[in-house]
Amino acid sequence: MDKSNSLKRGGVDLECGPLLHRYSEAVQRLDLFQANAYLWAVANQIHGANTPAARQWVKPLLKQIKTDQVAQVIHTLEELKPSLSAASAKVTDTTIDYYRSNEQRMKYVAGKKRGEPVGSGAIESTCRQMQCRMKRCGQFWSNQGDESLLCLEVFWRNNLWQLLFPHLSITSLSNN
Repeated sequence: MDKSNSLKRGGVDLECGPLLHRYSEAVQRLDLFQANAYLWAVANQIHGANTPAARQWVKPLLKQIKTDQVAQVIHTLEELKPSLSAASAKVTDTTIDYYRSNEQRMKYVAGKKRGEPVGSGAIESTCRQMQCRMKRCGQFWSNQGDESLLCLEVFWRNNLWQLLFPHLSITSLSNN
């Protein structure tokens, strides 16, 4: 079985239920935007929201996240904690806990080398487009019907229609 990818927005999708068994070979990766949001929360708490000081402080740490140096980021945050206010320490603890629990899913370098996305935006957009197609007013689908329609939709969107209907000549998408 080929390994597939699973891009996470929060890191819990495949941790329970039948999906874990079905996709046990999947390589899981936490959405980089989601991972960065936790570090930005610390920067904004310590230095003020969207200040130049926050940007300057967070920039090297974001680079470490992107280059799979999560353990170093955790170490930096732990060293910083004793000098923080209670509110800043709480946000920092939350970030440390989140990074520790997702560290194995924060391997971005290998994915980038394989040309895989590091964010879930494109996937979420595609899901939204498919949902809009399938959930129009008055439409109801059986499992077989919605799987068939999704298959046709994917062929159409990927310009593979001629594989299904080689005898047809499509002259213009605007005529369809």
